[in-house]
Amino acid sequence: MDENQSNHLKAYGIAFWVLQGGSEIDWLLNYKGGSFSFSYVKEIENECIIRGVKYEVTPEAKYNRILSEIANPEVNMDLMKLEKVPKIAVYSPKGKQPWDDAVTLVLSYAEIPYDLIYDDEVLANKLPEYDWLHLHHEDFTGQYGKFYRMYHKQKWYKDQVAGFEASAKRHGFEKVSQLKLAIAHRIRDFVAGGGFLFAMCSATDSYDIALAAEGVAFIGPPQGAIESMGDKITSKKIAQDAGVSIVPGYMGLIEDSEEAVRISQDIGYPVMIKASAGGGGKGMRIAWSDDEVREGFQSSKN
Repeated sequence: MDENQSNHLKAYGIAFWVLQGGSEIDWLLNYKGGSFSFSYVKEIENECIIRGVKYEVTPEAKYNRILSEIANPEVNMDLMKLEKVPKIAVYSPKGKQPWDDAVTLVLSYAEIPYDLIYDDEVLANKLPEYDWLHLHHEDFTGQYGKFYRMYHKQKWYKDQVAGFEASAKRHGFEKVSQLKLAIAHRIRDFVAGGGFLFAMCSATDSYDIALAAEGVAFIGPPQGAIESMGDKITSKKIAQDAGVSIVPGYMGLIEDSEEAVRISQDIGYPVMIKASAGGGGKGMRIAWSDDEVREGFQSSKN
């Protein structure tokens, strides 16, 4: 499937459909970027046309030359025989956001059937019913995902956290991290039993971290303290309520640069502008005038 192929994803769907029909497929790894070959059937040709997938009807003599080319040990190509249609599960939360949907979007577009499963199904020992398991943005360390910094105040994020915690309690765990570790164990057993695992994004490293960190005690502040200190507005309010001396300033969200100018005029110049979510100090700006406030406000948002 090189650049001549008009629809690579649909081509994978054709291969799956052919396997569903009981035919075998030669998967030609790295030949023209990776190709599928199977015996000519008019019905399959019609399906390629319907789905907009380009194909080539190859005479047997030419195909044998292709196989000889692939068998050459000097080239990075190989042939894999596909004989069985796999049953696919996608581990995905019910209230997922659009960016969590890449795997299901691709499979749906390619017309490859799959089942959605999550913690309830995994703990009910449903994984052995599948051949392939796909993971996406899941955080198996129980830290509620990698979107905390940008979205922890959003309702959908808070609802997601509440759902994770309710699920942990429903399954008899005190913490989400314990629930996710149990899920990681089940996935590990699934792979050990011959299951195929495909993971991407945060699932790749957090799955390994969850298993590797089992039995390791964390010595440090509780999760609530870490979350509070991660937001500059919240942490400043906590310090003020505790009677700690703080630098005078505005403790709230500023909607636009003109509001920032009005607040700066009330405080008196110079002022320092800082994003509420940290970036290692790179977003800090000192402003000595209205124009510098406008410029600094825009810079701190980027």
